[in-house]
Amino acid sequence: MLLCFALPTVAMMMFMGMYTVVDTIFVARFVNADALSAINIVCPVINLTVGLGTMLAAGGNAVISRNMGAGEHQRAREEFTLLVITGTIVGSCILLLGILKSDAVISMLGASDRLFAYCRDYLLVLSVFAPANVLQTLFSNLFVTAGRPGLGLVLSVLSGVANIVLDYIFIVLCGLGIRGAALGTGFGYLIPACAGLVYFARSRGALSFTKPAIAWAVTKRAVIEESCLNGSSELVSQLATAITTFLFNRTTMRLLGEEGVAAITILIYSQFLLNTLYIGFAIGIAPIVGFCYGSGNRIRRKQVIQLCLCLTAAASVLIFALSLAGGPRIVQLFAEETSEVCRIATEGFSSFACGFLFCGLNIVTSAIFTAQSNGKVSAVLSFLRTFVLLAGGILLLPHLWGIAGVWLAVPVAEGIMCIVSAGCLLHDWKRPGR
Repeated sequence: MLLCFALPTVAMMMFMGMYTVVDTIFVARFVNADALSAINIVCPVINLTVGLGTMLAAGGNAVISRNMGAGEHQRAREEFTLLVITGTIVGSCILLLGILKSDAVISMLGASDRLFAYCRDYLLVLSVFAPANVLQTLFSNLFVTAGRPGLGLVLSVLSGVANIVLDYIFIVLCGLGIRGAALGTGFGYLIPACAGLVYFARSRGALSFTKPAIAWAVTKRAVIEESCLNGSSELVSQLATAITTFLFNRTTMRLLGEEGVAAITILIYSQFLLNTLYIGFAIGIAPIVGFCYGSGNRIRRKQVIQLCLCLTAAASVLIFALSLAGGPRIVQLFAEETSEVCRIATEGFSSFACGFLFCGLNIVTSAIFTAQSNGKVSAVLSFLRTFVLLAGGILLLPHLWGIAGVWLAVPVAEGIMCIVSAGCLLHDWKRPGR
């Protein structure tokens, strides 16, 4: 049951990860390195959008699956409907912010004069699709809860293929440059978002839409508050990613210029693509852990958690080995072998890849606490991992070791956090009644 739920979601998240990675490859190959750097400058806005959607999805998922485990299916449908309405409102607010305040946001993110126009073109187009981005993040989680992980996988495959085809059309054939990359990504968001709306509107299964009313929404405000609190670790994680991306950009700009920003962009998006395996696995196992928690089956819940940790550890070793062996080839997808950007990124990849040994256990541990409606611990773990350890490493290590300190910031932070995550799991495991 665990593998049936998790594997389609892993594949789904990897295809979703391709949205941004394909953009960077097309932009690097068919526009220029400055446009590649601009994508990473704007990335914190994307992190904010995904973070808000993931917060609602992960936190609400725990609430919904808990009630489904307790047999309260109508209540679960009402909560699901309210989450989708809230996600649409959140995405619309991001759309307005991105259009009305784009120049101020880009300046705040530290774009140089050389990169400013590229950043504006990318941000303005992508902001239009912010509501679709939030909804596709919600539905990618909730298809699993509804018992249809395979449907989420199919939609993600379609979105990934559409994104690749549209990137080629808009960037290569139409010559739209970085705006074409944003259009390809945006239309990729629309496919699972629109399909999710249609599916759940017509569904007669465990999850479907119910007719909302203003009075009903007010009485259900506590659901949104609990979902936001319970999923706060996912928002913290994305906000921290935004901040650390900003710090990476600022540090590499200072040490190596725009070429350094392009190199760290390659490393960050390579890490992002490989990490989607862990994120997909965490999403896939969350409903099962939440269901066991809601049903009060302690033995089965502990068996599931043990299996999850063993699978994650094995995958971590495998991904680390593959990344070491294939690091130069991954870098060459983004940059010409003889370019300065490729040289810088290749030098840093082997050090950067050491973080793959530890990040999977950290991601899955946070998801386990979220699925057990223990959002506070999950949020603390995410805050410590990113805001404290990673941001601190980026600020401190380059002063000690120069550019080598930039490459080592991620593995040092993930390694320390893995020890902390293991301690929290052991403490929770031994608590009476857990």
